[in-house]
Amino acid sequence: MNKKVVFILFIVLVIVLFYIFHLERYLTLESLKANKNSLLIAYFQHRLLFTAGFIALYTLQTALSLPGAAILTLAGGAIFGAVMGTLWVNIGATTGAVLAFVLARTLLRDWVLKRFGPRMEAFDRGLVTDGLSYLLFLRLVPIFPFFLVNLACGITALPLRIYILGTMVGILPGSFVYANAGASLASIQSLSQVAGPRVLISFGLLGIFALISPVYRIITKRKNGPDAGA
Repeated sequence: MNKKVVFILFIVLVIVLFYIFHLERYLTLESLKANKNSLLIAYFQHRLLFTAGFIALYTLQTALSLPGAAILTLAGGAIFGAVMGTLWVNIGATTGAVLAFVLARTLLRDWVLKRFGPRMEAFDRGLVTDGLSYLLFLRLVPIFPFFLVNLACGITALPLRIYILGTMVGILPGSFVYANAGASLASIQSLSQVAGPRVLISFGLLGIFALISPVYRIITKRKNGPDAGA
């Protein structure tokens, strides 16, 4: 059995164990509220170790597309405060997204291409010409699943450095909204309360703003003819 198969089986095993032991029950708003004081005590006693563990946990959750990102981000704000919580969440989420990207580009490439390949041609062209703008749009607009963007980008020609920058910047507003809400955890009754219609509309507008440059380029090219920019 080669290393690729072993690694894929390990990933599958971790995901299966997550659901077998029902670990998702710890990633609920009720559980976070009930354990907030214990988490704060652990943090104050072992700041460096706790912070590193939080980032590692967020990285694992993101890389394997496990549930609980919203709760972990709230926890980041509740434990570290809005600003530092946003920072640690951003580092963990970006690192996890990069791992998922690399997995899709290497170990899982054949599977992702088989499942999504035919739908990827236009997406790939957009990322090659205006990678940062398109990626910011995909990260900011909440209708695109985070894990799917990770996998989809992994099988395109998008450079890794652009992917890292676009992910880090694109998830920043959402991370801050949830971390800031987590800093006032007692006032939150449901996750829907955090990202209300106004917040989602704001993210959508930011995403549209990110597309101004590529849209302008397309309009200009059509106006000036196929030889424009050659």
